[in-house]
Amino acid sequence: MITASEPRWISPFTGLSPQQFGTLITALRKEGRGRPWGLPLEDRVLLVLAYWRTNMTLRQLALLFGISKSAADRIISHLGPSLALRQRRRFRKDAVLIVDGTLVPTRDHSIAERSKNYRYSTNHQVVIDADTRRVVAVGRPLPGNRNDCKAWELSGAKAAVGRTTVITDGGYRGTGLVIPHRREHDQAELATWKEEHNASHRKVRARVEHAFARMKTWKILRDCRLKDEGVHHAMLGIARLHNLTLAG
Repeated sequence: MITASEPRWISPFTGLSPQQFGTLITALRKEGRGRPWGLPLEDRVLLVLAYWRTNMTLRQLALLFGISKSAADRIISHLGPSLALRQRRRFRKDAVLIVDGTLVPTRDHSIAERSKNYRYSTNHQVVIDADTRRVVAVGRPLPGNRNDCKAWELSGAKAAVGRTTVITDGGYRGTGLVIPHRREHDQAELATWKEEHNASHRKVRARVEHAFARMKTWKILRDCRLKDEGVHHAMLGIARLHNLTLAG
């Protein structure tokens, strides 16, 4: 069996250092423990993070922790929302944010639709701070066939950032966000200054792609079996863990 009392299990199953794991546990204790459980808080958190990190089945996970499959399911359902990112509500006046959508293959077809990756997926709008590269907001999941323009508003991501400056790619045309310059139909090429601006824009916007790459080392975002709010809680939880690893 694995346990958080042995630090050697923490990094392989959570992607966090023992110190970062301890910081997370301290924060959760301050937020309140709720009902008593058979497993200590540290082991329950390790179980949830191991599930998100490895995407093992509940039966496999239960064997590793010496509990029943139903107990593992209850722990994930109960603790998953507690691990969610507390989304930022206020931003500096000079803050610059970056938004982009990412698709998460999701088996719950009541919230997913076939998308451009040819799988049933959910669309998640993720907003990061351009300076710190930390996730500041995550929109609610929408069917994967929704385009990013609509998802930006319908997911709640737009409301979450208010009037803060947000940059993004050309797929958000008409949203009022800062997008790259485009050639008009009668233009052979862009002006030099616009090309230079686009090059700078790409370098900064790439930071959100790097954030997605790090977040998707958590394998549940490659094939999510959770139902209903599960995929949203997983995305929010992994965003919080992503920020924790950046903090060092």
